[in-house]
Amino acid sequence: MEKTPKREMIGLEGRVLLDTLRRLHRRGATENIAKLINKTHPADLAWVFRSLSPVEQKDIFQIIARTDFVSDFLSELDSSIMVELVTGLSPDFMADIVTRMASDDAADLLEALPEEIAHEIRTNMEADDRQEVEELLKYDPQTAGGIMSPDFMYLDEDLTVEDAINKVQKRSEEKEMVFYLYITHGEGQLTGVLSLRELLLHPMHRQLRNIMNTNVISVTTDTDQEEVAHIVSQYNLLAVPVVDATFKLVGIVTVDDIIDVLREEATEDFLQMAGAGKEQEILLKPLHKKIILRAPWLLASWIGGVGAMFIINSFQGELQRVLALASFIPIIAGMGGNIATQSSTIIVRGLATGRVNMNQFFQIMGKELAVGVVLGSLFGLLLGVLAYFKYTSPLYLGLVVGLSVFLVMTMAATIGSLVPMILKKFNVDAAIATGPFITTSIDVLGVSLYFTIAKIFLHL
Repeated sequence: MEKTPKREMIGLEGRVLLDTLRRLHRRGATENIAKLINKTHPADLAWVFRSLSPVEQKDIFQIIARTDFVSDFLSELDSSIMVELVTGLSPDFMADIVTRMASDDAADLLEALPEEIAHEIRTNMEADDRQEVEELLKYDPQTAGGIMSPDFMYLDEDLTVEDAINKVQKRSEEKEMVFYLYITHGEGQLTGVLSLRELLLHPMHRQLRNIMNTNVISVTTDTDQEEVAHIVSQYNLLAVPVVDATFKLVGIVTVDDIIDVLREEATEDFLQMAGAGKEQEILLKPLHKKIILRAPWLLASWIGGVGAMFIINSFQGELQRVLALASFIPIIAGMGGNIATQSSTIIVRGLATGRVNMNQFFQIMGKELAVGVVLGSLFGLLLGVLAYFKYTSPLYLGLVVGLSVFLVMTMAATIGSLVPMILKKFNVDAAIATGPFITTSIDVLGVSLYFTIAKIFLHL
């Protein structure tokens, strides 16, 4: 009997599923939960699982574990929840689940588990399955080798179109992304690629070597996953082949894995730019771990604030003589911090997406400097005029305030774009330059510059 396909749900339907699962769990309606689970897409179950309590998760997973799609469910689940659920299961049972998973998903699961548990699971797996997964575990999880799938369709270049079609018909069900047929020769060296459509359009007797496209875009096993994502996005590919040092085809990275990479990298960048660490699952972590992750980043702001306090105290005499100077400290520091954050965010995302090229360093810096000059002039003029009419004494207060805003915003825009590019030059994650680090340094420099200008022009 053919199974009814599980339809994906989002939004309101997902919340209804969550409420229904909770209600059935409270009633102890195990059979009803099983029926509901069998009608639900694994991705939707994983979505609602985040909102369930630990007790609800444990009980409902016991039901899911008896279904045929438990492996698909685990593949969709957040790694921290997944580890919690499977840690108590027997190695033999887990080996059976891992065997039914796609090789790359199985490797991800074993990578997330404690080494002792992962080793016991691998020991209980069949030799062929274990070897395939262990081959993937050799690679860094952040590289093409770590995210590739070894289940791909490849054909020898000496095959005819007829032979190739027969082979695709027999083996395509167990392979990923058969829209692309990779052509090899010798001991599996990649030589070309064909789309399934192109294969069907040629005469049956023609050899693949005569119809394949030899201009194949590929990556190596040690290519960073962010670079792989950029290549797939740049050339609008559904999959990209992965080769080893001898140019032997060892796997493919499919677009669904690339979407995960893009989401992970973007999340990591945004968290770092906000000064909240880089742990993607920070919301799922215990309270003490959240505090430990966020405290060091806030320490930078605290140190910067203390530095600004000492700077302001060092100009205490000038403040007492011209009390109006204190009124403009927040706006000068705020405008500098904001434009620095804007510039750094633009540069960080540009570097991540490949739209900012290090070869254009001076051109990019020139543009950001120009932005700082224009915006600094505009807001400096507005604030200077306001200060002039608000405070008639001292006479040059408007000039001091306007010039300070101009110089601080120009400096902040330059530093905000300069620091991420310098870090990138030294292969340091540019996202760590933003958030507290940039804004705090601009606050300190901005306040120092403001009081220095005031001291010069007001003769304090």
